[in-house]
Amino acid sequence: MGSILAVALPAAFAGAIAIAITVLIERKGGLVGGLLGTLPTTIVPAAIGILSQTPDVEAFRVAMYATPVGMLVNSLFLWTWRALPPRLPQISNLGRLGLMVLGSLTVWAAGAAFALRVLTPIRSDPRLALGIGVTGTSALVVVGVFACLRNPPAPRGHRRVSPTMLVARGLVAAAAIGSAIVLAKVGGPVAAGLAAVFPALFLTSMVSLWFSQGEAVQGGAVGPMMLGSGSVAAFAMAAAWALPALGLVAGTVVSWAAAVCLITAPAAWWLQRRVRPVPARTPRPRR
Repeated sequence: MGSILAVALPAAFAGAIAIAITVLIERKGGLVGGLLGTLPTTIVPAAIGILSQTPDVEAFRVAMYATPVGMLVNSLFLWTWRALPPRLPQISNLGRLGLMVLGSLTVWAAGAAFALRVLTPIRSDPRLALGIGVTGTSALVVVGVFACLRNPPAPRGHRRVSPTMLVARGLVAAAAIGSAIVLAKVGGPVAAGLAAVFPALFLTSMVSLWFSQGEAVQGGAVGPMMLGSGSVAAFAMAAAWALPALGLVAGTVVSWAAAVCLITAPAAWWLQRRVRPVPARTPRPRR
């Protein structure tokens, strides 16, 4: 019974968070909502659940160090939601959405398979795992910055996402986090680290916002979400040390604060400065 609760409780929490994030993007727009939507949320119950199912601290750290690479694959997944729509055939909105889901998940699956193959050696080399985690986090921030340099408009939604879509988003996110916790016990730390960041939030966000608001809202959220994803990677890197050393509560608080202060807050400041309108220059009077 205890093992079931160790999976069910984090999964249920992740599902509730997933529903809340969709509403944030809908009401705040793609810029603010995209950043808020990538705050370390579902990774928190995933990390706690993986640690509870993994008595070996080094294995837990390897899972956390694999997370930035998984988020890097997710950034590629997000990019498809900006790059592919202009290239889709002009068919019905539902048909375009179906092709978009198929294409983006195909890209993610290919990237995840490649990442899993590349990450396999880190199971027995914690130092290599740490180096890959740091490199993945840095690359994620760089990719996010470039994605935001020419970010399309990120308007707020004008229609509410249906309750059915919100519930579906929560269920998919809960299933992903529950699977990650189970994989930590039966599939190894690398597989768990990748499963913990399966793009359930991103997929259901893109689908629900496309379906209810149109392509503009979800397209404008892609860049900020790619940049904000660095906070999830930063949380994982900090949690690899903080959760075993400080305990679940204090370790989570420290890791979450580090991720927000190092990634989310600077990203919000930079993005807000970029979207400020440039004042028009007053022409100089001719002499």
